[in-house]
Amino acid sequence: MATKLTNPDRLFPIEAQTRKLARELYEGIAELPILSPHGHCDPRWFAENDRFPDPAQLFVVPDHYVFRMLVSQGVPLADLGIPSIDGKKTEADPRTIWRRFAENYYLFRGTPSSIWLDHSFEHVFGLDEVLSAETADAYYDHIDAKLAQDAFRPRALFDRFSIETLATTEGALDDLRWHQMIADSDWDGRVITTYRPDAVIDPEFEGFADNIAQLGDITGEDTATWSGYLKAQRTRRAFFKTAGATATDHGHPTARTEDFPEVEAAALFDKVLSGDFTTDEADAFRGQMLTEMARMSLDDGLVMQIHPGCFRNHSNRVFAEYGRDKGFDVPSSTEYVRALKPLLDAVGMEPDLSIILFTLDETAFGRELAPLAGVYPALRLGPPWWFFDSYEGIKRFRETTTETCGFYNTAGFNDDTRAFCSIPARHDVARRSDCAYLATLVATGRLRMSEANELAQDLTYRLAKQAYRL
Repeated sequence: MATKLTNPDRLFPIEAQTRKLARELYEGIAELPILSPHGHCDPRWFAENDRFPDPAQLFVVPDHYVFRMLVSQGVPLADLGIPSIDGKKTEADPRTIWRRFAENYYLFRGTPSSIWLDHSFEHVFGLDEVLSAETADAYYDHIDAKLAQDAFRPRALFDRFSIETLATTEGALDDLRWHQMIADSDWDGRVITTYRPDAVIDPEFEGFADNIAQLGDITGEDTATWSGYLKAQRTRRAFFKTAGATATDHGHPTARTEDFPEVEAAALFDKVLSGDFTTDEADAFRGQMLTEMARMSLDDGLVMQIHPGCFRNHSNRVFAEYGRDKGFDVPSSTEYVRALKPLLDAVGMEPDLSIILFTLDETAFGRELAPLAGVYPALRLGPPWWFFDSYEGIKRFRETTTETCGFYNTAGFNDDTRAFCSIPARHDVARRSDCAYLATLVATGRLRMSEANELAQDLTYRLAKQAYRL
């Protein structure tokens, strides 16, 4: 019998026989360890292992999925405790923030956030009533009391969630102190970093020239020259590998790549470093650096992730007041076939290279991405990302890509989250969604049940382990 929050057959097909097949497949993989090879959790949580401060700081303040919806209904970011750049007053009382969240919880009906949150409330904290204005204080008190227990500290939850590996994401200039603290502790949880060099690759990133100078300072390389700059990138990549990194990550506005001759690349670098460049020249430099990073991956073995096609910080006002990652990023149409050709001409046929492609433009999956990944040995398709990390998004992804590139040119699942307690919920949605799709293939005679069982294991665990070299 279903609880008040989650149905045990959620996301499975409606037709009885196919639902039975999906349930059988799911039961075979439900308890597999979690691989979380790409995400944005704070490594400090696991380094210090302090209790999470309160329910609002756990579920509301760090989660742009949550406050994005609330802002769309007129709730100011300041009322949700989101700190501003200039330090202006924001709501500081966590119970007040929680009450605002609870009284608006109905807004999440039918969204992935509702599934993730209800899963967390029930399966992590043992709650079985729907969150609302009436249950807000009882929820708050219950969760807050749990957070005071050692069993709900970050490391304990990490172990309870059966996380085998968790990758965080740090910028190129990060000193990785929290990862070092984790390594120096007696805890055996595997938390690794990911190299995110946007701040020293994107000429339009705020403080770009200063960032390049700092890159030179911490690597001892002359980053005022093209050769010294590339050496500094290699040095930082090696440093990140000492903290467990197996991958890099690149969040660019477009998927454009370039492969200029060295003289032209050096001249372009000089121009963007001077600050006197056009928008097209900035995009060309980012494209050149994707190809340079791919070549570096051939040397050092780091997996390359490309996350293009997002219009970052769409609201100038919110960006000015609150900075990056405050929910005002919006998908945009993205072209891949021509954009990736320079990179693929350079390294696309390398079987030892792993480049994982993501998109926020679903129309590109069937038309461009699946055919590309279905032929170039270096390419893999990343799972549905961000706005499409959902049952429907995963279903559309499988239906659109499988006939062209199969299952084994995809990279499993990653949760890409800042909200720690949503990790098991997101992986559960992915597992259920994939089992529902596999059950449909079995029921329609396109897959044997033995193959579906093996595929369920692969999609849940093995593909991510292989793609990210974990």
